[in-house]
Amino acid sequence: MRGLRAELKAEESRRLDQYLASRLEISRSKIQKAIKEGKILVNGAKSKSSYILRIDDVILIEIEEDSGNIEPADVKFEILYEDSQVLAVNKPCGLTVHPAPGVRPPTFLNGLLRIRPEIEGVGSKERPGIVHRLDKDTSGIMIVAKTDAAYLNLQRQFSERIVRKSYIAIVEGHTSLRGEIPLSIGRDSHRRGKFSVGAYKTREALTFYEKIGEVRDYSALLVCPKTGRTHQIRVHLSSMGYPIAGDTIYGKQGGPIGRLALHAYCISFIHPQKGERIELCSQIPEEFSDFLGELVRKFKNRKFC
Repeated sequence: MRGLRAELKAEESRRLDQYLASRLEISRSKIQKAIKEGKILVNGAKSKSSYILRIDDVILIEIEEDSGNIEPADVKFEILYEDSQVLAVNKPCGLTVHPAPGVRPPTFLNGLLRIRPEIEGVGSKERPGIVHRLDKDTSGIMIVAKTDAAYLNLQRQFSERIVRKSYIAIVEGHTSLRGEIPLSIGRDSHRRGKFSVGAYKTREALTFYEKIGEVRDYSALLVCPKTGRTHQIRVHLSSMGYPIAGDTIYGKQGGPIGRLALHAYCISFIHPQKGERIELCSQIPEEFSDFLGELVRKFKNRKFC
């Protein structure tokens, strides 16, 4: 039996069980059970599910998980970088990252375990090696931990915002040359599966963008989220009146490239073992290049905001 082992710093004041349920995407009942059993500690001590976290409280987690196999499957994706600790891939559009209720396999994780079976059980039995995700319809770069030490290290880097990320987005309308969107995000209580800036319970979210150019009625943006909320870029840009082209949830169907025009372009992190900063970028999809034309060259010269 393996389990989830992690160390997190609280980023907001919230009930312990609620915070972990949203942060780790583990059921609240399972988290409450682990808290009661002393498998989740706050600042080194046992706590209660109702404990209200303070910013920077240290949460130690060690939750056992029942052995359950994720079946390997033949899934196509490009490997961009690999060493003994880290794997970086270019996830294609339309591929869900990991199995979940209502998600039909195969997923990226099914494909990962086919080519790298040694990753099974790293960090989490349910989502081995996965330290961050991309939406199903967002393409682009993802990093995966290959060892427990790398998993904990990278998870901490994401939590402490050491990791830098940039995206290419094609949005409807003509935006300003650059902007900052500091709007908190939460689950939309009126629309299942959606998030909004006007939700009752929100979490801090911050996004920067720079306009690289314009093509017809669209703007091509380099977008750099400083936090990692679900649907953050899509919600933020839509809330400003510039929905991402082809976003059927926060915008409208169609668009110039026939898909959600959002691509995870570059990522930068501290190597878990070497201690040096690694910067990796993915290939810009052909459909983006065909539409953007000469603007692609400008993106290649500008990696982060």
